Amino acid sequence: MSRIIGIDYGIKKCGIAVTDPMQIIVNPLKTVKTSSLLNFLKTYIGEENVSKCVFGLPSHLDGNPTYVVEHIHNFVTHLKKSFPKLEVDFQDENYTSKEAKEIILQSGLSKKQRQDKSRLDKISAVLILQRYLKHI
Repeated sequence: MSRIIGIDYGIKKCGIAVTDPMQIIVNPLKTVKTSSLLNFLKTYIGEENVSKCVFGLPSHLDGNPTYVVEHIHNFVTHLKKSFPKLEVDFQDENYTSKEAKEIILQSGLSKKQRQDKSRLDKISAVLILQRYLKHI
């Protein structure tokens, strides 16, 4: 089988998570600057067997999309030009940051480790991808 990548897309940086080849286990992979995301994905997808990329879609409490959604769709357009056969899907990401903060708080990490914001982005990406896998 192939891997699925989950992305918590942000204006400045993106958290990335990935499944194992059997698409059972989700692990945090990396946090990258948004400006470097396409190059990172080109390298990673070139080295690994990746069939799908899942982006978290943020929305306001009333259900309307946030301004980030437009940036996500623009990025996906560029991604599809580089990888026309790559399947792209979306997953509601409401409350993933809050859940990720709670997971980090309960993890037993030191205060300094808990303050590493890249950890929050990676765990948010894990949660997005786990939610997605539950519904496919």
